[in-house]
Amino acid sequence: MSELVEIEIFDNPRSERDYCITIRCPEFTSLCPKTGQPDFGEIVIEYCPDKSCIELKSVKFYMQSYRNKGIFYESLTNDILDDLKDICKPRWMKVTSRFTPRGGITTEVVAEYKSRK
Repeated sequence: MSELVEIEIFDNPRSERDYCITIRCPEFTSLCPKTGQPDFGEIVIEYCPDKSCIELKSVKFYMQSYRNKGIFYESLTNDILDDLKDICKPRWMKVTSRFTPRGGITTEVVAEYKSRK
């Protein structure tokens, strides 16, 4: 997990039901580990909560912790999925990262988790 950023959770008010929560972070930034230049993109988190839901203010601070971090798209997408699923233990979660063009190429990375319950 990113240093010093705590992701908060709260009790799912309707844990008996399957439903989907979508969190969009349209102004995500990190650094290219090769060039040190900023990468701009959108992170979309979709999940079906079990007993806990993710508190949005803490997600905002968590996402901001990547601003000065040199990391490849593939790593950050999987790191975000691992961090969030470890905290809230959802029934299902998917993290999609979409980055703006660099050299005429766009990149989208999708990582998914399914509970084994």
